[in-house]
Amino acid sequence: MMACLMINSCNVLKSDLLSLQDGDGAAKEEDEEILHITAWTAVAFVISASTFLVLLYFFMSSWFVWLLIILFCIGGIEGLHNCIVTLILSKCSSCRKKTLKLPLFGEVTILSLVVLVLAVGFAIWWAVNRKESYGWIGQDILGIALMITVLQLAQLPNIKIATILLCCAFVYDIFWVFLSPSIFHDSVMISVAKGKNAGGESIPMLLRVPKLTDPYKGFDMLGFGDILFPGLLICFTYRFDEAKNKTVLNGYFLWLMVGYGTGLCITYLGLYLMRGHGQPALLYLVPCTLGTCVVLGAVRRELKDLWNNSEEKMAEARLGSA
Repeated sequence: MMACLMINSCNVLKSDLLSLQDGDGAAKEEDEEILHITAWTAVAFVISASTFLVLLYFFMSSWFVWLLIILFCIGGIEGLHNCIVTLILSKCSSCRKKTLKLPLFGEVTILSLVVLVLAVGFAIWWAVNRKESYGWIGQDILGIALMITVLQLAQLPNIKIATILLCCAFVYDIFWVFLSPSIFHDSVMISVAKGKNAGGESIPMLLRVPKLTDPYKGFDMLGFGDILFPGLLICFTYRFDEAKNKTVLNGYFLWLMVGYGTGLCITYLGLYLMRGHGQPALLYLVPCTLGTCVVLGAVRRELKDLWNNSEEKMAEARLGSA
């Protein structure tokens, strides 16, 4: 399922769903909306995530989790709307022509409005039924749609920045799962993920899949960061392969996908060997993705190109090949 998410996030077309601009104007606006991650952005993000995690650990309560649920629903609605409308428009471009005028919003497409209403209804349905045995399905759908949108809007320029980001995330995950008990007398990451201090409420910023062999009806959980951090690197390799006109086997995207899948398998092996104790997934995912990219780049003598690459260079390469 994680592999499918990475593929979809790279293949879904980016478009301005609520406006009726011409193609060049929309492309320019989309480029302006993209967050190009820098070294300082990477470090600041991990520091901010650590601060937020500590605040959750000490001050998490049912009302605070409800705030996170509302924010998650808003993000999930936007992600679901973006994915569905984009997929429909890729098959039926004429749907963009049917519009209507609304107070405050101006002219919008009928397709966009209908999908927005359905997305809002789906998010409300999940919020109401989130504790039911089937509630994990709605949470995963909203979460996957949200992450696809994030992977579209945030981009790594090269593996130099990817190395900084993933190494920081690597240390972050290990510390808050394995080392934090020596300071806080509890694994902060696991405690927050399970909603230990939230009166039975759990945070929704993770994917949940029921354990089929568990008589206590527990869940396997995978945090958004365990998908987004390696996902940013995988999406970069997809764009790199496309710019360099690489084949599937000669490129990097496929092999990083294999690396990600291998990392997940090792993560679950660690869970089994440690009898269900929560594992820092990035401990295994970072070496299996970033390590694969670095080793392949060195073997192919393309490491310098990958290390110093920029989005501008890739754009020039795509224009040159066209």
